[in-house]
Amino acid sequence: APPAHPGTSELVARAIVKAVEIAKLPAGVFSLLTGIGNDLGQDLVAHPAIQAVGFTGSRAGGLALMKVAANRPQPIPVYAEMSSINPVFVLPQALAARGAAIAAGFAGSLTMGVGQFCTNPGLVLGLEGPAFTAFAAAAAEALAPAPAATMLTAGIASSYVKGVANLAQHADVKPLLQNTGEEGKGAAALFVTSGEAFLAKHDLRDEVFGPVSLLVACRDIAQLVEITESLEGQLTATLQMDQGDLEDARRLLPALERRVGRILANGFPTGVEVSTAMVHGGPFPATSDGRSTSVGTAAINRFLRPVSYQNLLQDLLPESLRDGNPLGIWRRKDGVLGKE
Repeated sequence: APPAHPGTSELVARAIVKAVEIAKLPAGVFSLLTGIGNDLGQDLVAHPAIQAVGFTGSRAGGLALMKVAANRPQPIPVYAEMSSINPVFVLPQALAARGAAIAAGFAGSLTMGVGQFCTNPGLVLGLEGPAFTAFAAAAAEALAPAPAATMLTAGIASSYVKGVANLAQHADVKPLLQNTGEEGKGAAALFVTSGEAFLAKHDLRDEVFGPVSLLVACRDIAQLVEITESLEGQLTATLQMDQGDLEDARRLLPALERRVGRILANGFPTGVEVSTAMVHGGPFPATSDGRSTSVGTAAINRFLRPVSYQNLLQDLLPESLRDGNPLGIWRRKDGVLGKE
């Protein structure tokens, strides 16, 4: 249980226990442990009964758990969701046609939940020029009325303030909006820099968890592609594009497909649908295992291990695998999905 929210954790745990009882699952299928500090989580990961780990949090926290898991006598997989800045690409035709509308939507996405979403749009890239300058001004104007709001924990709020201050101290970074929030609260912030500076300063791509974003004015499409190829793994990337932007999008897609779990067009990344099609994952450091998703029906695959039964008698097989499909479930036979 997160030590900052023990009461909420207890209420959620009671609901889960009731669901377990209704479903008539074994009583030990769910446990809640409480404690302060990192030792409890690390002890859990080290315990020989644990066979896989799911984690959402900081990169430092995820890496620490991965190290514990790797150093066990029997190493186990850790599915850690850690760090992502979720770039938004505002391509030229879309920028010229509807820059103000995109800026308004971006502002809403950035400040949702005081920016405390793992898919928060922390980076926006476009081509330098009057249209991008107007977009930046419109985004700052849309963000300005957003009130400073309480963040999840005092530690998250403190880290956010430090992250914003780190961006502000860069000589090549210009503040467009930098409100001062009260203690424990997050206020929206917006900065802009050049493509050259972004390529030269690696720390400009560090995640700052909260309602802050960095706009990058790129010299041309070639530099936009170069920056894309320099990015770490991400949960999402967004293409704001119109019909005239197809060629530019086509140039970006190969780089995005290698770095991103979910690529979306003309939307904003903070909506995560719980569905079969959802991929909420991505290459490191977005996650520790880019082959997985932590949202959607495929998420269960993180905690399954395949076992093959060859030439076993019917009475020894699990019911789900017996001839005649006695459970009437969907199964795949000779590659074909059905209920036969």
